[in-house]
Amino acid sequence: MVAKISLGSSLYGALVYNGEKVNKEMGRLLDTNKIFNDGSGSLDIHRAFEDFKTWIPANTKAEKTMMHISLNPHPDDRLSDVEYSELAREYMEKMGFGDMPFLIFKHEDIDRHHIHIVALRVKPDGTVISDRNNFYKSKEICRELERKYNLRPAERQKITPDMPISKIDPSGDIKRQVANTVKMVGMRYKFQSIGEYNAILSLYNVRCEQTDGRVNGREYHGLVYFVTDDSGNTIASPFKASRLGKFASRTAIDARFERAKDKIDISPTKQVVSEVMAQSSGKDDFIAKLKERNIDLVLRYTAEGRVYGATFIDHNTRMVLNGSRLGKEFSANALETWFNNPEERPMPLLPDVQQPENDTSRQSQQNSEHHTSDNSDTPPHQQSSSHSQNSQSRQPHSHTNDYDSTPSIPGLDLFQVGPGFNAEEETFYREMQRRKKKKRRGPKL
Repeated sequence: MVAKISLGSSLYGALVYNGEKVNKEMGRLLDTNKIFNDGSGSLDIHRAFEDFKTWIPANTKAEKTMMHISLNPHPDDRLSDVEYSELAREYMEKMGFGDMPFLIFKHEDIDRHHIHIVALRVKPDGTVISDRNNFYKSKEICRELERKYNLRPAERQKITPDMPISKIDPSGDIKRQVANTVKMVGMRYKFQSIGEYNAILSLYNVRCEQTDGRVNGREYHGLVYFVTDDSGNTIASPFKASRLGKFASRTAIDARFERAKDKIDISPTKQVVSEVMAQSSGKDDFIAKLKERNIDLVLRYTAEGRVYGATFIDHNTRMVLNGSRLGKEFSANALETWFNNPEERPMPLLPDVQQPENDTSRQSQQNSEHHTSDNSDTPPHQQSSSHSQNSQSRQPHSHTNDYDSTPSIPGLDLFQVGPGFNAEEETFYREMQRRKKKKRRGPKL
């Protein structure tokens, strides 16, 4: 059994939360202590609030006067309402709240039925019951109750980067599923914008929206999360980021945007997408072939059905990249044109692949670099021209004239020396390199 304890000052808010579950027939009031209970399983929120207030001493300085506890047995455990009530009372007794006013609710909004307890923590003398070591104390009590009631051991599941992410199940605990999805996506993937963030969330039926405004003269910037169906339609009440955890906040997500900028390398994804595009005949074929390479393409459409957004999600590198970030040939406009007119397919430029060089070609390149180092400030095309002129000036004049006077006849130029290699030039370069090395070493003594 897993117990969650939260302290707060909003007693009325806790009563409303549980009361709404009861009113929507997703829960029942099982038992109370020092608070009126008519035995119907319903809750008069205002009556309960007034009853609690009579137990709060006027001289208390405590800010967090109440405590909200949830007791979560293993999903396979099945207890009667009487057993749930006894379990909750024993838990409160062992935690030191046996004489405090409290309410016991049973929630049935998900398959895993569980208990919620709303209790005061302020004593009649105005002091509060200490929450020191509550976590360890509560854990030991849960183990005792598991043994007594023959319950299956249940531990809070830890979120790890390698855990699989699943679509939201509307029949389950939606809030927890959304929180887990947001946490795992943030741990696993890198993205640089709210659009890229929403693209990866959409794979699991979650959507995020920015909220900006002003309350009591202060600006706020937040995030709200929605649960959707496969078509993107909202199917549940939204959750403020604050209800999910700090990891879901605007500040945390903006920080992830900044950190990702220095870590994202688009080249592996661009290589794969370019290869797939070259092999694809159209939209459906393109998407299918990308999926075979473990890349999802998320497209966003206008009301008229035009593609206005394209995001590539590479599950191999765990990068989320807008099409325009990969290159203009992968932008929404380029893809829209190609999808509608396959003959106008954009021609992606495959990233250059470095070929291994042998020793001879590498030496030739080094010699060339030595020769052109003095002209490093010269534009590339001028360097080429200057290089050609210098090469000619170093050759004997009669030799140059022989080449100039030779007509260019197709089929008879098999043995002409091309611009990639010149024997005399190569000899000259090698001699200059040896001289430079000799100067650096100094004269022999």
